[in-house]
Amino acid sequence: MEALTWTGNLGGYLNPVLMVLLALLAIAVVAQFVLGFFAAPMTLQSNPDGTLEARGGALGMAETGVKWTFLATLAVVVAYIVVPLVMPYGAAGIIGEMSKRFLPVWIALIALFAVSIHFKRRLGLYGKLFDSTIGMIGFALVMFWVFTALFVGAFDMILTHDYLTQVSGLKNKVPGVPVPEGTAGAIPHYLLGGDNLARDIFSRVVTGSVFVIAIAPLATIFAFMVGITLGLPAGFYGGKLDTFLSFIANLILAFPVILLFYLLVTPEIVLTGIPSYMAAFLFVFPLIFFGVLLNSRYYTQPAKRNAILIPVLGILGWLYLSIINQKGTVIDFLPAWMDLFDISILVVFVSVVFVNAPTVFRIVRGLTLDLRTRDYVAAAQTRGEGAWYIMLWEILPNARGPLIVDFCLRIGYTTILLGTLGFFGLGLSSESPDWGSTINEGRKLLLIYAHPALPPAVALLSLVLGLNLLADGLREESLKD
Repeated sequence: MEALTWTGNLGGYLNPVLMVLLALLAIAVVAQFVLGFFAAPMTLQSNPDGTLEARGGALGMAETGVKWTFLATLAVVVAYIVVPLVMPYGAAGIIGEMSKRFLPVWIALIALFAVSIHFKRRLGLYGKLFDSTIGMIGFALVMFWVFTALFVGAFDMILTHDYLTQVSGLKNKVPGVPVPEGTAGAIPHYLLGGDNLARDIFSRVVTGSVFVIAIAPLATIFAFMVGITLGLPAGFYGGKLDTFLSFIANLILAFPVILLFYLLVTPEIVLTGIPSYMAAFLFVFPLIFFGVLLNSRYYTQPAKRNAILIPVLGILGWLYLSIINQKGTVIDFLPAWMDLFDISILVVFVSVVFVNAPTVFRIVRGLTLDLRTRDYVAAAQTRGEGAWYIMLWEILPNARGPLIVDFCLRIGYTTILLGTLGFFGLGLSSESPDWGSTINEGRKLLLIYAHPALPPAVALLSLVLGLNLLADGLREESLKD
């Protein structure tokens, strides 16, 4: 079995075209930049159909050249992904085989975008996202990794080899290396090479997405539950309550993040039970939030309120007890049949929530201080509505724009924090396939072997970039409301 090249037979046709297009694109960009210094100021003029009049002259030609060469380059990049789907194994090289492995993800993305664009006028702010090019690009990058995590975690697809299996002779081997005959795996190659323990880098990167996608959004949701539940009354009531909660938040934020993580995840601190007690405290806030939310909404309808509250709080309470109950810790009291799941990285989860919650608190508090003076709040008070009804059903919905944007950005920050934890080996097992741990393992021989560290770094970069672009798109559309 021969080693795979990056583009295989397909590269003989597409590589020269791509190089020419990239050169033309670079020339067009430089020409546009230089000519922009000498161009006369342009006033905005509209065509009869309402569109803006195009710029003429040399600068207009350069702008047109940038546009079309970029689109042509994008078309060639898409061809690298699409054409290999109909080619035999190995003919399209490493890129082609990776594209085939991600086929379920491509199908899911196309279906999601087709349905979303068709119904976008009925989908509120989410639908408006598809009017923003930046938002769509960010959403595509994020959903690529979400679908990858889903197909890997739930259906065991995309993987080419077991991410823990070590194959003799493949230590630090370059991408496309063939595996020995008889080696278990979906394909006979390591697409992105082997790491310093002879494990498949491609399989470890896609498996690492499960860790990030499972922890980052969920931890951010819990942080928002804590921040919203405490930030609303702090901003609405003010006074001593605001002073006390703000002091606690500022005290936590005064600690350097990495030092705080280190203190929380060290074995000595874990043995004291402090992370378990913190989990018991922090994870009760979703129960408080939904309990107060539903009670304030149906307070004048006791029968309906009780019919909704009892099952909701019952399910949430069961989930809460299952989360905080961990075998071998100071909180271990549930019988096995009641314990729905065991979170092996609970200490990491708690640390992320604890670090993010104070920042969310300050954002919610600031928004509440501004919105509590609005006319609709005064109208609700005139109707005799309670304080919590006003906070949760009048103020919070009107603060959703900035909070949604911050939620997307905060998932990106959390992703970086998780990568940082993995990089320093804090709270995670040495065999963990998370991107931070994989980067840390690869960087030890970075000057000799660059391929083990680059794929997880690119994966981390693409997910965080997607979240930032998604947040920009949501901010752009929310400002139009």
